[in-house]
Amino acid sequence: MSKNESVSILIPAYNEELNIGKTIRSIKELYPDFEVLVVDDGSTDNTLTIAMEAGANVWPHPYNIGNGAAIKTGLRTVAGEWVVMMDADGQHDPVDIARLLEYRDRYDMVVGSRSNKTQASLPRLLANTIYNRFASYVTKFKVEDLTSGLRLMRNETARKFIYLLPNTFSYPSTLTLAYLRSGRSIKYIPIEAKKRMGKSKIKLLQDGTRFFLIITKIATLFSPLRVFLPVSFTLFTTGILYYLYTFYTAHRFSNMSALLFSSALIIFMMGLISEQISQMRYDRVED
Repeated sequence: MSKNESVSILIPAYNEELNIGKTIRSIKELYPDFEVLVVDDGSTDNTLTIAMEAGANVWPHPYNIGNGAAIKTGLRTVAGEWVVMMDADGQHDPVDIARLLEYRDRYDMVVGSRSNKTQASLPRLLANTIYNRFASYVTKFKVEDLTSGLRLMRNETARKFIYLLPNTFSYPSTLTLAYLRSGRSIKYIPIEAKKRMGKSKIKLLQDGTRFFLIITKIATLFSPLRVFLPVSFTLFTTGILYYLYTFYTAHRFSNMSALLFSSALIIFMMGLISEQISQMRYDRVED
């Protein structure tokens, strides 16, 4: 690595006293020249104290705001040209940071892709599979791990997307889709995630629904026709089929068919308008 380049490790943490100290010490041992910044998101345990004792710089939130909010604070605070985001729960092996850095000059974002056998549970695996496939459809790119928290990017570029990031757990999804739909490149490298100590803070049903809404929101921000067009096509096709049915059974054109056709047209036109607004959003990101 060039002497003019610097790397910061950004770790959002909330009540991770069981894991944070070991994680930081491992990073410090492997990468003594890297900045380690822990954003403590209003922890009620000893996370902040343990992180400081382990040698990390710590930026505390006065109360719990959210995992994504901690990432936004970290992006505004870190000093490094390159920033590596990783979870505080001990699932990520600091050795993999060096593997991410090998691709920093060729890709805009490098992501650690977890294997299926290291997913926390079968429901979580199924949910992540659905998210990955939906994101792949939206971006026309094979998304291997949409929700992985281990990723490398240039800080200057990541800051351009801060205004899009939610305050919740779904910041990895938002960053991935935002990068891809703005024409930036992503590289996935396989990693093995360890089993975390303690209880996960992600609620599968509640946060899973929020993840899906976030993906849809980002899709409509950056590629709206990929969402509007299938809906419009479905309504239009349903209208044709219903018209054929009523014509065959009653020899008439029904009000329901007219409603389906008009709804399909309205949604299609909304998609076109959204596409124009999306183009203006690209200009905002580049400013």
